[in-house]
Parts: sequence; structure tokens; C-alpha cells
Amino acid sequence: MSLPRHESLLLAIVFVFLAGGAWPANAQAAAPAPLTAAQIVDEMQRRNLARTEALKEVHSIRHYQVEYRGFSKVIDANMEVEYHYDAVSGKSFRIGTQNGSKMLCEKVLKRAVESEKEASQDKAATALTAANYRFRLVGSENMGGRPAYLLEVEPISPSKFLIRGKIWVDAKDFALVRVEAEPAKSPSFWIARTRIEQICAWTDGFWLPERNRSETKVRIGGTAIFTIDYGTYQTESKAARVSGGD
Repeated sequence: MSLPRHESLLLAIVFVFLAGGAWPANAQAAAPAPLTAAQIVDEMQRRNLARTEALKEVHSIRHYQVEYRGFSKVIDANMEVEYHYDAVSGKSFRIGTQNGSKMLCEKVLKRAVESEKEASQDKAATALTAANYRFRLVGSENMGGRPAYLLEVEPISPSKFLIRGKIWVDAKDFALVRVEAEPAKSPSFWIARTRIEQICAWTDGFWLPERNRSETKVRIGGTAIFTIDYGTYQTESKAARVSGGD
């Protein structure tokens, strides 16, 4: 279904930003160790560095989808993307099958891939570190039978690649397992609010993204939902696993 030209241009503006669970089963989750927010973040950075050094290659077929409901219409699009990570060359993406609205494929889904490429070129500027965020420990929660620390994160400076909200950090592996947040900086006046949720899963010895969902409310009416299903991973590590997920 097509839209008038002025509506298509508005949607292109709205979607520029959007171009941004499974759990190991345990019977019960023990209370996590009493640590401060700073200690949790420091340990998370240390473990993330170890995991990055251990991970040699990752491959998966991702499925991107976007749906917009507004202007008394519903339009959608989906795209298949082959993702590959190599410890030497970094991330690469190959766009495959595309269906639905061509405008959404070009202005949303392909822009999502380009945004991830851009963010990966300066990992330090987007990482969950004390250089980019202020952290406050809220408490702990049982996440699928595993204890996790719950922290509030506030960006030190606004950026389209930073977030404001809550994160869950696995109390054993000190890995990011869930995010509920909003962008630190709105990309457009036309966007009233965007809510982001990401879930990670234990896969072949590593915590990797499983699903990302963004829901955006548009000021003039309408809702956009953008999702990424990260697919089934194939991984290769350089050394033994960093820590156990069981």
C-alpha cells in the first residue's frame, strides 16, 4: 500500500532513529552478592573485554521488520540480513530478501543496518561505561531463574547512540541480559516518544542479543513498531568460555 508523497517524507523522518528472551533455566535464583553500582559496572567491563577477546567469529541470519499504523493506513516491510562478525575485520552485513513497502525498506530497515555499522566504528563512545553513563543500583530481580542486578542508566551527554532507562546485569556472568530504555536524544520533533526493549540470550558460551523491539509514538498520530530477530547464532571462540551460563 502506498502513501502520498508528503506522508512518505514525514515517515522517512520519523523512522531515521529507529534505524537503533531466552534464559538458562535454573530452579531458583540465589540473592546476588551485595555490590555497589560502580563495582558491578567495573566487573561488567572486565568480563566484556574478556568475552570480546575470546570471541573469534559470529554468524547469523537476522530478520528486520517494521510496521506503521497511522493516516488511516497500515504499511509494513521486512528484510533478511546476513550478519557476520570477525575479531579482525569487525562487523559486516549483507542484505538479502526484502518485502513490503520499498520506502520503509530504504528509509528504515537499511538505515538500521547503516546505524549499527556507524555505532560499531566507535565502540568506546556507545559502551555502557562510566565514561558515558551515570549508574544507580535499584535492586535485583529474578530473571528466568537467575539473579540479576537492576540498574538505572543516565547518559552523561545526549547522543543518538546512547539510552536512558533500566538495564539488567546477570549476577554471575556480569553480562547485559535486558534493556528497557528510550533514546538519550530524540532524532526529530515529530517523534513524541520511543521505547526500546532488548533481550539477550546465553548462546555457545556468550551472551548475545536475541530480540530488539522499538515502539515509537508520532506527534501527529500513529505508532511505529520496529523489531529485530537476531536468529540462530553460529560462533567460534579463540579460547575456553569466559564463564558458565548454567
